[in-house]
Amino acid sequence: MRLIVGILVVILSVFGGYAAMGAHLEVLWQPFEGVIILGAALGAFVIGNPPAVLKSVGSLLGTLFRGARYDKAAYLELLGLQYTLFKLAKSKGNLALEAHVENPAESTIFQQFPKFSADHHAVEFMCDYLRMITLGTENAHELEALMDEELETHHQERERIVGAMQALADGTPALGIVAAVLGVIKTMGSIDQPPEILGHLIGGALVGTFLGVFVAYGFFSPMAQSLRNIYEAESKYLLSMKAGLLAHMSGYAPAVSIEFARKALMSEVRPSFIEVEQSTASLQPAG
Repeated sequence: MRLIVGILVVILSVFGGYAAMGAHLEVLWQPFEGVIILGAALGAFVIGNPPAVLKSVGSLLGTLFRGARYDKAAYLELLGLQYTLFKLAKSKGNLALEAHVENPAESTIFQQFPKFSADHHAVEFMCDYLRMITLGTENAHELEALMDEELETHHQERERIVGAMQALADGTPALGIVAAVLGVIKTMGSIDQPPEILGHLIGGALVGTFLGVFVAYGFFSPMAQSLRNIYEAESKYLLSMKAGLLAHMSGYAPAVSIEFARKALMSEVRPSFIEVEQSTASLQPAG
């Protein structure tokens, strides 16, 4: 909804303002200028990005329309899962987690938290590090360094997508100039025509510059920033797990460990201490 509102505001402000000045909107209808700019931008996008980024393009619009996938309820569920796992480990030892970690799809603990269980990457992250703990990893600093390396790799993969979109935004104005220059070249070939025809041709050439700047700063650049904000917000999900796991390894009680995890979240989606306490109090004990 937010994306649709933003797009409508951009379009209505630009074209509505232009029409309000008494200008004719039909002058802006130059489809071949759009073919030159957007076609060249698409080709440059393909040249400049690896297959993994190109494959993700199909999901970009879905991500932009959806926004960040995690809300306060999702974070409450995540904290509840961590509390349940850490409580089981504290009462029966870390080895009690082994059955749940090795087969999370059939785990009675993970089944209590369907949103988390549906997130393959989150399940893999949690189970990988819990498995290392059950296998005897005791040095929290070494485990933290490994987590940081994985999180940095995850960040770099996301940043490649954002960078690709930003590069598209940065290059489109220049491609608009290319379209405008080609329009001027076409106009020079008709220099013997009367002024009204030349004026139409020159106006059509200038539309190329307008279109390149318009789509770059009206759409592509804001979309790149929106993706960056979404990915940064979603990264807090993994960072919350990291904080909770490290606190558990340091020997803290489950309630304290998930407080470490809660503090890693952004304020607009961070549950309060009371909300977490009430949520964990209603959880079924782990077996």
